[in-house]
Amino acid sequence: LPTFTRATLPRWFRKRPAGVQESHFQALTGQQSGFPEPGSRGPLTFLADSFTSFTEPAVGIAAIELLERAGWEVRLEDSGCCGRAAFSKGLLDQAKRQASGLLDALGGTSGPIVGVEPSCLLTLRDEHRALLGDDARVTDVAGRARLVDELLVEAIDSGALTLREDAWPAGRRILFHGHCHQKAEVGTAATMALLRRIPGAEVVELDAGCCGMAGSFGFEAEHYDVSMQVGADRLFPAVHAEPADTVVAATGVSCRQQIAHGTTRRAQHPVELIRAALAD
Repeated sequence: LPTFTRATLPRWFRKRPAGVQESHFQALTGQQSGFPEPGSRGPLTFLADSFTSFTEPAVGIAAIELLERAGWEVRLEDSGCCGRAAFSKGLLDQAKRQASGLLDALGGTSGPIVGVEPSCLLTLRDEHRALLGDDARVTDVAGRARLVDELLVEAIDSGALTLREDAWPAGRRILFHGHCHQKAEVGTAATMALLRRIPGAEVVELDAGCCGMAGSFGFEAEHYDVSMQVGADRLFPAVHAEPADTVVAATGVSCRQQIAHGTTRRAQHPVELIRAALAD
């Protein structure tokens, strides 16, 4: 089962000093860092989904640090669930309540809404419309919801973010497994483009279908064997065939959990690799 952490993403966000990167640089050098001015790109809301907040906060931290370095003024939205988990179990009344509550919180914001967990972010574009119909809040939020990958590619291409050629991910072979929800809704082009911005990286996208986890499906005793059979069909053999120094990447938390369970290999979110390659 996933390991929960007390050092959650919301706790990290609330406790950190404001403007710490810029002020630290100035204290050391007495000059401006050359990074974009904090907040110069405008406001942005980061969707703190439950998985990232409580099981893999390092992914959210990496994304927020990159976005702030690129000049975004990041606001963390952690007031409630998007309703995706309830929706997937057919608990539609609960999902509607959760969706409506989150939309109320997001309705008072401006600028892009981004996240690192495709299932949760893309729920704002699709399932909320199915749950709440012709609701002006849905139209507003869906129109602003973007994968973080898209914004980071733009920041790298504009020169706001620079990646080092001597960083450990540079020059490595990166095996990428796409998340089913992401592939169905928006595709993986932005994620592949982001990974290819790592200097010298050889990025290969797997054609492995579903990992077999599918949210909570693979954790349920009655579905465990089927889940593992799906993973063993193409995904697990492809990962096993890679040399030990190949980097495995996946955007979905369920996919990363399944890869770890089925192959003992750690898969990283692409934003972790970009953060590791960033020129500080």
